[in-house]
Amino acid sequence: MRRKKKVTKKGKVSRRVARLEASTGGKQFPRYLPEGFADLYRPVKKPITLRLDADVLAWFQRGGRGYQTRINQALRKLVVEERKKRG
Repeated sequence: MRRKKKVTKKGKVSRRVARLEASTGGKQFPRYLPEGFADLYRPVKKPITLRLDADVLAWFQRGGRGYQTRINQALRKLVVEERKKRG
């Protein structure tokens, strides 16, 4: 049974509800997001241990803080490109 969405005074769904709905059942969030929901969606992040070559890690760390985010963005770009190739 689905829970009812909590709507704030401005009519937007709460961020917590959007995150929970996005993480349930391993379902992918739709590629098209209505304008009201685009800023609410945050992918679920999982802590992992990842081994990278020292030079690759150093390259990402050269940019300073946020190197893990940049690694994630690079991997996401690769995933999107692969999905486009496979159709």
